[in-house]
Amino acid sequence: MLIAIENLLSKSEVAAVRERLDTAAWQDGAATAGGIARRQKHNLQLDDAAEPALSLSQEVLRRVRAHPTFISAALPRKIYPPKFNRYEDGGEYGAHVDSAILQTLAGETLRSDLSATLFLAEPDTYEGGELQIEGPFGVQEVKLEAGSMVLYPSSSLHRVTPVTRGARVAAFFWIESLVRDDTDRTLLFDLDRAIQGLTATAGPDNAELVRLTHVYHNLLRRWAAT
Repeated sequence: MLIAIENLLSKSEVAAVRERLDTAAWQDGAATAGGIARRQKHNLQLDDAAEPALSLSQEVLRRVRAHPTFISAALPRKIYPPKFNRYEDGGEYGAHVDSAILQTLAGETLRSDLSATLFLAEPDTYEGGELQIEGPFGVQEVKLEAGSMVLYPSSSLHRVTPVTRGARVAAFFWIESLVRDDTDRTLLFDLDRAIQGLTATAGPDNAELVRLTHVYHNLLRRWAAT
């Protein structure tokens, strides 16, 4: 499942975030990669334990936790605090898969079920920098407007193509879902969207809508791990 969430941040909010990021002290991103990924990673990252990463990370967390599409699609159990990266001057990240088990600065461990990229640069301000995600139907290429975010399975092979002009700036993080299986999450998401659409047209007291809601919650009860 690949889901784009548009306008998670407004243009003015993106501008405020970029004002802080553009004056920050960026570090070599390869230092945070392990094994094979270290040789594939050519970008810059902020120090997670210092400002402005600490406060901006919390701002992004607050926003995603309040976004209904994110909650419906991810069914989050745990969210890794967002990190920030920057690609420029030919920077890229070759094909890789995200680590299955992650540990936060606070020592919390989580399984990466979903990966998220929040774009913080307008697509016409840089060349390259596409997020390419391999899936069952081939490679999907993602390059969204600033303030929009994409969710995709952490198990996917993915890469960031070389940035040959300008700078690609983004936040990225991982989610451990209550529902581990991507196919199950996709079915629940599609069912939830259908329920929301019918609620708007048929009304919440419609008998068939009540039945669909009954099915949704019983499937969630069956598949969720708490």
